[in-house]
Order: sequence, then C-alpha cells, then structure tokens
Amino acid sequence: MFENLKSQPADKILMLMQAFREDPRENKIDLGVGVYKNAEGVTPVMRAIKAAEHKLWEEQTTKAYVGLAGDPAYSDAMIKLILGDAVERGNVAAAATPGGTGAVRQAFELIKMANPGARVFVSDPTWPNHVSILNYLNIETVVYRYFDRETRGVNFDGMIEDLKTAQKGDVILLHGCCHNPTGANLNAVQWQEVINLLNERGLIPMIDIAYQGFGDGLEEDALGVRLVAANCPETLIAASCSKNFGIYRERTGLLMAVANDAGGQALNQQTLAFLNRQNYSFPPDHGARLVTMILNDEALRADWAAELEETRLGMLTLRQGLADELQRLTGSDRFSFIAQHRGMFSLLGTTPDLVEKMRVDNGIYMVGDSRLNIAGLNAKTVPILAQAIVDAGV
Repeated sequence: MFENLKSQPADKILMLMQAFREDPRENKIDLGVGVYKNAEGVTPVMRAIKAAEHKLWEEQTTKAYVGLAGDPAYSDAMIKLILGDAVERGNVAAAATPGGTGAVRQAFELIKMANPGARVFVSDPTWPNHVSILNYLNIETVVYRYFDRETRGVNFDGMIEDLKTAQKGDVILLHGCCHNPTGANLNAVQWQEVINLLNERGLIPMIDIAYQGFGDGLEEDALGVRLVAANCPETLIAASCSKNFGIYRERTGLLMAVANDAGGQALNQQTLAFLNRQNYSFPPDHGARLVTMILNDEALRADWAAELEETRLGMLTLRQGLADELQRLTGSDRFSFIAQHRGMFSLLGTTPDLVEKMRVDNGIYMVGDSRLNIAGLNAKTVPILAQAIVDAGV
C-alpha cells in the first residue's frame, strides 16, 4: 500500500524556516514565518495567559471531555468578542476547533456537505493553506482580484468585477482584517458594497478572522465581520486565538455559522458537532479555557487588552519607521503603503528573484511572493532591511 503514496509538495514557509535555521550568519533576519515576535525575537506568553494558567492549575479538578463542540462558555465569549451585538446570540451556532486552520477546514467541510456544487472564491493572493485545503477536498476554487501591485492597496474595482461572475450559492472567502499576506484591507464603504453584491447574487460569505486587535483595535478590526453577519442571511466565520492571545501551540479556534433565525441555528449546531465527531471528536480545551477565563474576568481582560494594544502599536511604529527610512534612502514616498497596511504582514509586490537576492546578499528571509512579517523586525533591523530593499532594486 505505502508504495502507492506520492511525494507531496513541501510547504514553502516551513522550508524557509529550515533554511533560516541552517544559515550561519549572525545578522540574518527572519521575516517569513507568520508568528509575532517582540524586539528580542521572542514570541512571549502574554501576562494574562500566564495568570489564567496559574489560576487554572490551582482550580482545575478534571481533564475529562467537555463536549463535541467544546465548552459553550468559550463559544459565548468568542462570539461576543467578534460579533458584539451585531446579531442575536440565538442565531449563531459555534464549535471549538484545533486552531483557526481547524475552523477553516471544518467550514469547507460544511460547505461541501451543504452544497457540493458550490465554488469558493478566494482573493489573489490569499493565505496559501486556504487553496491547499480546498484542493485537497476537491472543492472548485475561483480566484478574484484583490491586491493592486501598482498601488499596493486593494484593487476594489477588479474585486467587484470578478465577484459579479459568482453564481447563487457560491461562497466568497473574505479576510476579516489584516489581510494575509498583503496587509491591505477593505474600508467600511467597500465592505458595504461587497455586502450588497453578496445579497443581490445570493452568495454566501465566509470570513477568516485571525488577527483581531492587530490592526486598528479590537472593535475596529471587527467592523467588517459584524457588518456582514448583521446584513447577510447566512455567514460562516472561522476565528483564531493564536495571534491575539499568543497561544499558537495550544491550537485554539472557533467556527461560527450565523443563520437568520434560531431554527436554522439548531440544525447548524448539530451539524458542527457532527463534523467535529468525524474529524477529531472533542476539540482541545486548554487554550479555549484560558481564553474564556480572560474574557470573563474584568482584571484579566483589561491586562490582556492592554498588552495586545502595546503589541499593535509596536507593529505600527515598525511600519512607520520602515516607510520613513525607505523614504529617506530613496527620496520617494513609493513605500508609504507599508505604513498604511495593517496587521503582521505587508506585500512588497516585488519578484521572487529580488526576494532571493536579499536572502543571498543580506540574510533576509521572506516568503517568495515578497510577504514580509513586520513583527519580525525591531528598531535595529529596520534600517538594515530598508537598505537591503534599496540595494536589491525593489
């Protein structure tokens, strides 16, 4: 049997991580892997997480299963965090998942179960694992224009033109905030135009929100997903706690299915539990329990929100510093888009050849499509990267 297996394509980001580890240069810079790092190059455990873990260690009396959909208190807390008062809680089905990737996978499984003929429209570019999972599940994928390589902003006219080719029942995959890999986001007016198009054509929105609090703030970053959920009859939402709670290895995510009434919610909840059972049965609970404790404790939540805000402002400072240094070196504002982007990533919009040149010449590691992780920088490495960008002729 095993002799029939075929070698699978290697993950480019994992390959980049390995190459970085093997590079002996002391001044190398890792801007590839999508993990937040502080100025010392460490992904810290947040203060509130540490406090919640200590409290959990003292109080927890069992490691028994919680339920197929996870702890309802976790779902309640996350739905409130992401959706606020945009929809009635009784209209939202939810299930805990192993990370945001697990939520994305389960959402695609639900789509395939509910409408086997549905196509999923994804932005160009998008997080590579979106397309990888869709291909694995044999779900037809259609690419819509999103990133304008001239302005390094959103090609909104192209996006709308491409989405108008979608047919009733097709699914439109959107990034809730801090678009990965580009950092270019829709504004409120554009979100409303997308919603109008979704409703006019009978399209189903699916939103992947993995960076709430990393862009313009916790409430501000939820604007798009709240508008969609409040104004569309059905919405799928895949959420991750890896970044904004810093619990990457705990694999903590949530899939939400928003219906237009409580009757639809009951069937959706049953379906989400069924899908969990077929895949991994009971989802992991440790990270979810910590998140629940933090969101439901006034002091822990305040400390978490404060540290998250420090993280967000730190990334904005790095963005502005890189844009300013590039302007100083080039005498041009053509890199101002870096300061305008939001979240951990920006897409330089250059060629793989020039990305490779920066790696060879300067030990700067970024994904071949020129996505750079802003959180991989610090005050000392910003001018080094800026000079390398200029020297490479980006």
